Amino acid sequence: MKTALFRPLHIRNLEIPNRVWVSPMCQYSAVDGVVGTWHMVQLGGFALGGSGLVMAEASGVTPEGRISIACPGLWSDEQAEAFRPIVEFAHSYNVKMGIQLAHAGRKASTLRPWDDHLIASAEEGGWQPVSSSEIAFNDSYLVPRALSIDEIHELTEAFVVAAKRVVNVGFDVVELHAAHGYLFHQFYSPLANTRTDEYGGSFENRIRFLLETAVAVRKALPDTVIFVRISATDWVEDGWDIEQSVELAKRLKAVGVDLIDVSSGGNSIYQKIELKPGYQVEFSNRIRNEAEIMTNAVGLITEARQAEAIVENGEADAVMLARAFLRNPHWTQSAAEELGEKIYWAPQNERGRTLT
Repeated sequence: MKTALFRPLHIRNLEIPNRVWVSPMCQYSAVDGVVGTWHMVQLGGFALGGSGLVMAEASGVTPEGRISIACPGLWSDEQAEAFRPIVEFAHSYNVKMGIQLAHAGRKASTLRPWDDHLIASAEEGGWQPVSSSEIAFNDSYLVPRALSIDEIHELTEAFVVAAKRVVNVGFDVVELHAAHGYLFHQFYSPLANTRTDEYGGSFENRIRFLLETAVAVRKALPDTVIFVRISATDWVEDGWDIEQSVELAKRLKAVGVDLIDVSSGGNSIYQKIELKPGYQVEFSNRIRNEAEIMTNAVGLITEARQAEAIVENGEADAVMLARAFLRNPHWTQSAAEELGEKIYWAPQNERGRTLT
């Protein structure tokens, strides 16, 4: 009997070999939205590490949808095709690949985190950000322009086109990035949305953009596995909260979303988060059991037995790790050994399984 963490997970027609997944992590290393050698080596390295699913980072469905001038894009076939050899490499080792489709909204037009200033000027390739409303994230960010209704509809179509592109190059999972204060989150959170039309005000109006996009992507890709990453709470009084997240998850399930990738925060400078191991697992647990939809848990999950307990206890169907994989791309293989599991190692690496 395999441990919970290393049992396969079946979603639609996809079998993911285990429940340890690599979380999408921005690398700020694309050129004109096109990924290159860095992504091939890093994502390929993760694929050799034994995880069942590797998620590629948030990729802008339009040029203005990128977080930074160095983030990947998916508004052209060239950008999608650059991922193809990475996906094929992962598949050759029975690792599934997913990718986040994203629009950063008001948190867009930045330079790389290690550059000497935050916002990219026009000369540096920057642009005017857009959002649900004309509210800047903080004093360091540009004030965005509010999207018109026609522009919202155009962005839904941009997500659909990008989703088709990534499935065409072999990705197994499409994830709509609706967390961390990016554009979808800017619509569904009352902290960022002061609109008075059909995309603002009530809960139903604030979730409309995300729900319409999920419907459109599912219609375009009836058999593809679709995740949605949400921020389960803003961690701010009178902001978005777990109760609204449970209801949103129910609505997303009803339109064909397969799994909710449960994170939190990122939409307000006033958020107050008490960081502790697995601090977001309780949100995954509530959404999984109250909305009756698959979830994965993220956030300070670093130990094998911790991850095993989350899945074994039914708090999530899988776990995603981020920084732990930056420290050790073979974390999954190490976790398997600790839990007494023997999982696949590439033949070239097999000699490293034992040190004697």
